[in-house]
Amino acid sequence: MADHAFPPMASGGIPVFGHAFQFLRAPTALMERGYHEHGPVFSLKLANRRAVVLLGPENNRFFFSETDKLLSIRESYPFFIKMFHERFYIFAEFEEYLEQRAIILPRFQPQQMHQYVTTMANETFALMERLGESGTFDLIPTLGPLVMHIAAHAFLGDDFRQRLGKQFFADFRLFSGGMEAILPLWLPLPRLIRSQKAKRKLHKILGKLIEERRRSPVDPPDFLQTLIASHYSDGRPIDDVVIINMILLLVWAGHETTAGHISWGLIDLLQHPAYLQSVRDEQADILGDGRHLSMTEVRQLRRIEWTLKETERLHPVAFVMMRKAAETFTWQGFRIPQDAMVFVAPTLSHRMPEVFPDPDQYRPERFSPEHDESRQPHSLIGFGGGVHRCAGVHFAYLEMKIVLSLLLQQYDFTLLDSDPRPVSGAKTKWPTSPCRVQYRRRAYIPHKVPRHLSHAGEAQPVGSPAAHCPVPH
Repeated sequence: MADHAFPPMASGGIPVFGHAFQFLRAPTALMERGYHEHGPVFSLKLANRRAVVLLGPENNRFFFSETDKLLSIRESYPFFIKMFHERFYIFAEFEEYLEQRAIILPRFQPQQMHQYVTTMANETFALMERLGESGTFDLIPTLGPLVMHIAAHAFLGDDFRQRLGKQFFADFRLFSGGMEAILPLWLPLPRLIRSQKAKRKLHKILGKLIEERRRSPVDPPDFLQTLIASHYSDGRPIDDVVIINMILLLVWAGHETTAGHISWGLIDLLQHPAYLQSVRDEQADILGDGRHLSMTEVRQLRRIEWTLKETERLHPVAFVMMRKAAETFTWQGFRIPQDAMVFVAPTLSHRMPEVFPDPDQYRPERFSPEHDESRQPHSLIGFGGGVHRCAGVHFAYLEMKIVLSLLLQQYDFTLLDSDPRPVSGAKTKWPTSPCRVQYRRRAYIPHKVPRHLSHAGEAQPVGSPAAHCPVPH
């Protein structure tokens, strides 16, 4: 290995701190400079840490396939351990992680997804009732709570959702402030202190909910009831700390990613009215008045799915993913020393012209079956990849398709802040607030009779008892 050099360093570093301040202020611009200088493999100096950036499908494949082998995910996100728990999910030993993942994954299988359709639709119609006929709203402050309500309803049950107030959402935002990839976690930063305080409040709330469910289980069991009754393969019950953290992770990850993705999805459509009209034309042929919704109909909404993939490509909410070299190895002719940080950057990988032609152009049809430019493995990585790919990616896409389809069917929107930009710095890449839309109820006449199915549980009219609570209490 001595013959191999460390990947070339991006320019612009300063003594002692290297690129650390630049990474905290504008990480994408920094990595873009490194790419233009050195190609898809280069390095950064983040104070006393060395980081290697890998770009493009081949490097993404290596990154995800070597996770838990040459690359450690557990040691790359110490702030997640502080937010959650050292033996929880990806931070647990690999065998225990696989056991915990095996408990969650069945909740996201296709046969389970049908039960979420009505929940997602009803929460969206509840939002529209609050919005009324016309007005303005800021995207993240409005769509963020909607995403939270859907997650709380789907994962914690309608009883908990009805008790969910603004304080729960506020506590979750404070909890999310515990993300810190660069600065030492021992620093007494106010947001880190607030995150830990919010964590204790959320644990108390969820612990009480678990106790209530043990005393009075719901039948048939919903997502939470199934978690509470789950066991490891050796027969050990899952303890409450793991259950609480599973719920926190699912609600947190769904909100953090989906709130940004769905906001960018609406922005993209409003900035491209011709494609928006094609989405509405398809909806009119499939959805009817939207008051009866089935999984069959949602699956036929192809054009909204293509635009969500194009939004994932253009505006990945997770701008970087990290691992730590578990040992020294060589890759692409370079020596990667043990303990070096290794990054992949969806924002840059998604705009490589050799992978996505005309990468800066909004072209949802690139994801149609005739042109599918994402068929090359690991070309689209907004939700990760490999064994650690987001378990809830299909839930997220189903949710975004339903929410956007119903909003666009019922309202005309005008983007008031015409050139939205992502949040600056090393943060989740939501659109910067304020990012406001003006809305007005459409004079909507369906082109067809709604295709609701008579099978139990697949589609219920909004307003019926079954629509408000898919599980009897």
